Amino acid sequence: MKIALLQRFVALVENDLHFPRAAAALGIPLPSLYSSVEKLEAEVGAPLTTGEGAGRRLTPAGSLLLVEARQRVAEAPPPAPQPAGNAGGKARASKGKGRAPVVKGQPKPYKKRQGR
Repeated sequence: MKIALLQRFVALVENDLHFPRAAAALGIPLPSLYSSVEKLEAEVGAPLTTGEGAGRRLTPAGSLLLVEARQRVAEAPPPAPQPAGNAGGKARASKGKGRAPVVKGQPKPYKKRQGR
């Protein structure tokens, strides 16, 4: 089982099995939380919660998984720091590169003169 899935399950239980509140606390989209719980249920082979809405409760399998999940999350090493992104703004195209310098009175290179 992945630690991220277990962290999401623990956060769901800590938010009274309220999916929208748990998703907001984790900073992830709601469908992602639903799919994470479904993946855990598939791995365990049993439903983790029962009921709908405010009447949602943990099943016996969910209670056992919660104890193990809290233990594994506590033992997990902290995530590796993310490298800082490149500082800078939007890239701009430089003007005039690749052409010969313009000399007054001379036609631009590769430019045909318009005939009359």
